[in-house]
Amino acid sequence: MLTQDAPPSAEPRMKITAKDVHCYFGPVHAIKGITFAMPEHSVVAIIGPSGCGKSTFLRSINRMHELVPNSRITGTLALDGEDIYGMDAVVVRKRIGMVFQKPNPFPTMSIFDNVAAGLRMNGMRDKKRITEIVERSLQQAALWNEVKDSLSKSGVSLSGGQQQRLCIARTLAVSPEVILMDEPASALDPISTAKIEELIYELKKEYTIAIVTHNMQQAARVSDHTAFFYMGELVEYDVTKKIFTVPAKKQTEDYITGRFG
Repeated sequence: MLTQDAPPSAEPRMKITAKDVHCYFGPVHAIKGITFAMPEHSVVAIIGPSGCGKSTFLRSINRMHELVPNSRITGTLALDGEDIYGMDAVVVRKRIGMVFQKPNPFPTMSIFDNVAAGLRMNGMRDKKRITEIVERSLQQAALWNEVKDSLSKSGVSLSGGQQQRLCIARTLAVSPEVILMDEPASALDPISTAKIEELIYELKKEYTIAIVTHNMQQAARVSDHTAFFYMGELVEYDVTKKIFTVPAKKQTEDYITGRFG
């Protein structure tokens, strides 16, 4: 983890690198020249008011942006130095998983099958191996102890917080390297939110995580670095502690102190 006083030799490699990224929806210029990099095995929070381009940028990282009609992107987004938009989109979405704001378990599938869905879609047929990965993924998502005796029940029978952790387990099952989270706790109660935050802290040991959040306290608690977006532009990006204590830009200070947003 990169810290304020870490020596240069301790700096990790950059997992995701954005350079002069612009995103468009038809004539709408949603993202304007975003440039910054996400260190490996860290959590980057992306904050800013509604409509500032946070989710658009997040979706551009795993090429979901391009699924919208009349959308386009310029600039460079790289995973381990390799251009994401020069890679096969299916491979990108396997290496870069996504967790959405509203839990979205497959309603017709059991808890077990929800987690196994991506494995089977990718051609895995070894039942023993699938079972092992499902158990491991549920353990990683801190859900195994709660569902191990009810794996055949529907995924939508779980509580909202459990459903979100199920979706995280489903993402983890296909062994991504990066996990994108778009306001993963905004629809959850405080106890479930705390569990998701604890989970994020544990997952960064193995994954690189980017999280969009409107919750300033959450960003301060879970992230190592914070990017502040406004009107499609990156206003400031730095170590989270610095952003929340001594931001370089007055606009950042005004936002995190609630003067606008």
